[in-house]
Amino acid sequence: MNFKDKEAIYLQIADYVSEHITLGKWQPEEKIPSVRDLAAALQVNPNTVMRTYEHLQQQEIVFNKRGLGLFVAADALTRVKAARKERFLQQDLPGFFNSLYLLDINPEEVLKHYEQFKKSKTAQNENK
Repeated sequence: MNFKDKEAIYLQIADYVSEHITLGKWQPEEKIPSVRDLAAALQVNPNTVMRTYEHLQQQEIVFNKRGLGLFVAADALTRVKAARKERFLQQDLPGFFNSLYLLDINPEEVLKHYEQFKKSKTAQNENK
């Protein structure tokens, strides 16, 4: 995993976990990798993964079964999507709008490209 300098590593790992949930790689009620296993896989300090998992537990995306490990919450997908949507609307969309404005790109052009993107993603998912 390549980490960005402008965001805390534990939050980037939280995005990694959230993406696995969103893509269906980790299903509700399924056990997720242990702190040590994920730290080894991502080549980070186990304390960083522990912080990530604590953060995700506070958001009720994962939960701990004492003695068994951490599991994906039943409504994790809904929670992940809501949190990521809010972050996108608050942090990413204003910069996107600014780029549209500065480059004089109209919404219809963006919509055309978005529809092409959706078709390619749908085709990729059907081929899996």
